[in-house]
Amino acid sequence: QTRLQGVVVSESLGGALDLGDDLEPITASLVLDCMGNASPISRQQRYGMKPDGVCAVVGSCASGYDKETNLIGDIIYTNTEIQDKGDEGKLQYFWETFPVGIGRNGQEPGTSDTKTTYMFTYMDAESKRPSLSTLMDDYWDLLPEYQSEISDPETDLNFLRVLYAYFPTYRDSPLKPKWSRVLAVGDASGIQSPLSFGGFGALTRHLDRISTAVSEALESDCLHKDDLAEINAYTPNLSAAWMFQKAMSVRIGQNVNPKFVNRLLATNFEIMNDNMGIRTIKPFLQDVVRIDGLLGSLARTFVADPTFTPQIIAHVGIPTLVDWLGHIFMMVLYTLLHGGVSPLLEPIVDRMENPRDKFQMRRRMEAWKFGSGGDYILPGDEVTN
Repeated sequence: QTRLQGVVVSESLGGALDLGDDLEPITASLVLDCMGNASPISRQQRYGMKPDGVCAVVGSCASGYDKETNLIGDIIYTNTEIQDKGDEGKLQYFWETFPVGIGRNGQEPGTSDTKTTYMFTYMDAESKRPSLSTLMDDYWDLLPEYQSEISDPETDLNFLRVLYAYFPTYRDSPLKPKWSRVLAVGDASGIQSPLSFGGFGALTRHLDRISTAVSEALESDCLHKDDLAEINAYTPNLSAAWMFQKAMSVRIGQNVNPKFVNRLLATNFEIMNDNMGIRTIKPFLQDVVRIDGLLGSLARTFVADPTFTPQIIAHVGIPTLVDWLGHIFMMVLYTLLHGGVSPLLEPIVDRMENPRDKFQMRRRMEAWKFGSGGDYILPGDEVTN
């Protein structure tokens, strides 16, 4: 519960955490910044940089819903067209729902009347954009349309918690260290997907990789910013996800068919779920973009709705498309490096005598693995003991 006043770093000696005049500073060889997207350390490093995207979320946890229909959740659900907010721009609203209490203490689906519902939207960081209070007003108005068993949230529900937040994200992510002996992890590093914006899932996916890398960095004294930058290395599949975020948002002043996002989602999810199956849609829904599923779904989308592809390109813009194609090329390269080169390099790297060279090569092979989605175990490929 102690407020951190500051961090002082010496490249040769270590780091010290200033906890105020009344407390002794805490010293460490390495400082891990786990303070989220509002981290003052990350803010200092990104000073003057405008977020490239924002996810605005409002929602609540409440009881009073029908138990019989409170069985499963929604991840990305739309039931309205793009909303025109006038000078504040156009927004597509998405919904998420999670039943509460199911699975705890033997509680079966259909026995809980409590659920959490979120309404969220993607947008840029322009100052004209609507406030969270405006989005919250829309949430109350639209909630009965989404949850048809209620007609008036104020009288039909017992609210346990109200939630609201902005989640900023930057294209320049993960954030490479600017200072030695300081490493950002989780949301502070920007490792979360620009689609889900939820850093917990991203952190758990990378937890084994990061914990191993941090342990090796301490053991090998690889704590210079150049060494730590290998832990937060470029991952092309994370950068490629920006295309999807851009496709589901509308720029200020942009003219777009109100049905555009719904058409985009309906076409792609039908192809991934019905045509390609769980080995394609499950990684995507868990924020892991793989080149096999991505190229397969894109090809099938073009065949299923060829007239829609030019509209998508016009919507996201040529510069975004060119940038995205560069990341797609790197995904192909990382997939080849992980599958073909890493198995050959591993025994050579293990025999390296220079600890810094060994540390950096291991991190680069990890970047190939995670940057291509090679860390994801596809359904049916699980290893059983």
